[in-house]
Parts: sequence; C-alpha cells; structure tokens
Amino acid sequence: MTARSYQIKTMLRTYGRQLNCARRLARFKRTLAAAEAEDEVEISRLARRRVLVEQVAREIVENLMASGSTNQTVQEIRSALESEFGDTLELTYPPAEADMRIYRQTNEGPIEVSIEERNAIIKRLWEITLEKVDDTML
Repeated sequence: MTARSYQIKTMLRTYGRQLNCARRLARFKRTLAAAEAEDEVEISRLARRRVLVEQVAREIVENLMASGSTNQTVQEIRSALESEFGDTLELTYPPAEADMRIYRQTNEGPIEVSIEERNAIIKRLWEITLEKVDDTML
C-alpha cells in the first residue's frame, strides 16, 4: 500500500496540532500550579486589564504566531514585525524543544537567526503584540 502525499500532509498537520495542544496544556498546568501558590489579592481595574492583555498577548505569541494562523491581528503583528526587521520571518516550535526558533527567509532558503537577533525579535514581537492587543481590547 502506498501513502499519497495528501494523506502524509494531513497526518503531519494533525501531529503538529497535537503537539501545539500538548504545549498549551503543559503551560496551562504550570500556570495553574503557580496560581494556586499565590495569595488572593485585590487589584485595581487597570491592573486586571493589564493582566488580561498580557494573557491574550502570551497566547498569541506562544500559539498563534508559530501556527501560521490567518487571524487578522496575527497578520498585522507579523507584518509589523517583518517590516521592522526587513525580511520574511518564520517562527516555529520544533517538536522536541520548548523554545521558539526564528528563521529568516532568503534566496538560498530559510536561515536561523543568531541568538542575539532572536532575543531582539522576540522582545519586539512581545512589545508589538501588547500594543496591538491593548488597542483592540474594549
């Protein structure tokens, strides 16, 4: 029996989704464990908004940016990041690793960026995402 290319693509896409879900669940469990350890504190409305903005931004950065989402906000963030750094950037989570990898698209193919540049891109990605989420939230 031979496997057709569309069957292989479907299997790999499903496997990628399962990996993303597993990462998301692991982060959620860590967050729950940390939240249980903290005391309940009354915070202001502005502080609650800031926490919510950060939670949404974290979800966008950790899950949607690397998944190739076609969400309008994600596309705006991606285009702002790429216009600032001048190249098409590909953000991925390798299957066996927890850290995001960033590749710059060139004529020769994708090239992984240096650690310093990766840190600068991730920092700027976080700032752009926070601004975008804060602007779009009611």
